Amino acid sequence: MKNLKKLREKIDRIDNNILQLLNNRAGLTLDIGKLKLKETKPIFSPKREAQVYERLIRANKGGLLQEKTIKAIYREIMSGSLALQRPPMVAYMGPAATFTQIAALKKFGKSLEYLECSNIADVFTEVERERTDYGVVPIENSTEGAVNHTLDMFIDSDLKICSELYLRIRHNLLSKSRSISSIKKIYSHQQVLAQCRKWIEKSLPHAKLTPVTSTTVAAMYATLGRNRAAIASDLAAEEYGLNILARSIEDSSHNITRFLVIGKQEVEPTGRDKTSIVFSMKDKAGALHDVLVPFKKNKINLTKIESRPSKKKAWKYYFFVDLEGHYSDKKVKKALSALKNKCLLLKVLGSYPKAS
Repeated sequence: MKNLKKLREKIDRIDNNILQLLNNRAGLTLDIGKLKLKETKPIFSPKREAQVYERLIRANKGGLLQEKTIKAIYREIMSGSLALQRPPMVAYMGPAATFTQIAALKKFGKSLEYLECSNIADVFTEVERERTDYGVVPIENSTEGAVNHTLDMFIDSDLKICSELYLRIRHNLLSKSRSISSIKKIYSHQQVLAQCRKWIEKSLPHAKLTPVTSTTVAAMYATLGRNRAAIASDLAAEEYGLNILARSIEDSSHNITRFLVIGKQEVEPTGRDKTSIVFSMKDKAGALHDVLVPFKKNKINLTKIESRPSKKKAWKYYFFVDLEGHYSDKKVKKALSALKNKCLLLKVLGSYPKAS
């Protein structure tokens, strides 16, 4: 017990030092915030965020803490620093406790202010009208594909993509009960029920499945009786005081959603960037091949290409492309310049640091 006490005293001393250093850091971020306000620069810098994470992960080589732990710690440190300056307001597609809010918290931390929006269009509107600084929207899922509504919003919007992040989607069985055997009804979004079908058939084959509009609504229903359960997130369990009876019950362990941070700022190059564009072209034989040639000539890797029908004219399509590099890079500029001559419309949606 004496040895335990001595070790804890050492930890207390280290914690005191860490606290002092965090306050010193906070003082420096306040000075940085004043300079940014004087120069009318955005408070949030995706480039700086990426640099901090990369530098710390390199510095931690051989350390005991995992990469994800380092990121989680510094996410909240940077979130607290932003809150000391002029805390950005972040809009996200609600309702609360769904995966888009989890993605927003993963990106910006818990110290900022958040605005829940009822749909993707409202997120764009809040940022466009400068009632919020940034918005967080889903863009694609590894099992369900592209989020078409988000793609469509970029056609007419002048907002830029500032950042991206990936979120592993984990579905949990939540209930007021503490026993899986007592569950008679399961609520969740239709897609979520489908994504957990094998687990449900194996573990609760006789439970009645009830689709609802969101996992948050499902959690609300689960609070109404001990024989009810919801399939939802950890955050929903926390928000509604539910027990987690089973974790990660999704059939696929590769269920990942990519989210975008949208805003009005241009992001500086980091050397490890991605650029998103949208274009349309004349309807003629070989047109798509022709517009892709400049990327091949300039040895630019395309990581995604997605087509969407125009809602203004039949059989007219927009093409969304993600490519490696920043739009200010010499070879990217050269490719986009050649592409512009072949397109009816070409729009750069943003360049931003690649998420791991």
